[in-house]
Amino acid sequence: MISNEISVIIPVYNEVENIEHLFNRLLPVVESISDNYEIIFVNDGSTDNSLDKIISCAQKNPKVFYINLSRNFGHQIALSAGLNHSNAQCAVILDSDLQDPPELIPELYSKFKEGNDVVYAKRQKRKGESFIKIITAKLYYRLLRQLVSFDIPLDAGDFRLLSRRVVLEINKMPERNKFLRGQIAWLGFKQTHVLYERESRKGGKSSYSYAKMFRLAFDGITGFSDKPLLLVSRLGFLISFFSFLIILYAIFSHFILKQTITGWTSLIISAAFIGGIQLLSIGVIGQYISRINTNVKNRPLYVVQSSNIKNQEKKDVSVDGSDS
Repeated sequence: MISNEISVIIPVYNEVENIEHLFNRLLPVVESISDNYEIIFVNDGSTDNSLDKIISCAQKNPKVFYINLSRNFGHQIALSAGLNHSNAQCAVILDSDLQDPPELIPELYSKFKEGNDVVYAKRQKRKGESFIKIITAKLYYRLLRQLVSFDIPLDAGDFRLLSRRVVLEINKMPERNKFLRGQIAWLGFKQTHVLYERESRKGGKSSYSYAKMFRLAFDGITGFSDKPLLLVSRLGFLISFFSFLIILYAIFSHFILKQTITGWTSLIISAAFIGGIQLLSIGVIGQYISRINTNVKNRPLYVVQSSNIKNQEKKDVSVDGSDS
């Protein structure tokens, strides 16, 4: 039974400097929307005192809940844990670094009340981020839009509001390599956006390294498009055809022109080029096989070490997609 009007889901990983500030800004915002709300912090294996700060907030307000994961499972899975346990007509995804302003939530909620199932926050400007990060993000999402068969919003992160039926559909998706932005876009439903300027971090240091961003980007491509496999197949065909032409030319040169092709350098370069293409192709195919292997294992998406959410054992069943 749905008992809340709005739920705010906040993944946390080593954000001890920001939690209290975030809570103080967020609380009046959600209270201005409804008295029936819940705030769910998901501690994703933090190694600092983030959990203590979260518990302190929960002790001050009975509508604040926490899910303490047994280790660091990753940002997208932490979000999934919060969505599994949310109990409201709509859910807002909000990072804990205060780059996305909580004060924008009433505007998201207003768009939701107009009949939209997904309201995402679209960035007009990104403060405090390097030129390389901004430009690579822009290029990636434009590339992804070309590779997938559905529309993925540009210049939008995870900061968004989801209706209850969108949350239920997300919870049914069993894949372990999560890319929620793609999953939400794949579902369709009625969507709109609000514009905002993204702030720089208020404190601490981002734990989202370039390696993690690359992993997330690759999950987005391999999870929603098979065009990389098609590209590998076409590339293999083109190289094979090109090699066949070289063989024909070598035979023609030897028997007709009476000239034998020599050249150690050209031979090594050709072998290295073809070898590189082969390794790249095997790597792309391996990524798809790895996704299959991960999902076939059917391990739990995450493990909860502690939580103040009632009926926790019953809720844990929902990680396979069922709504408990």
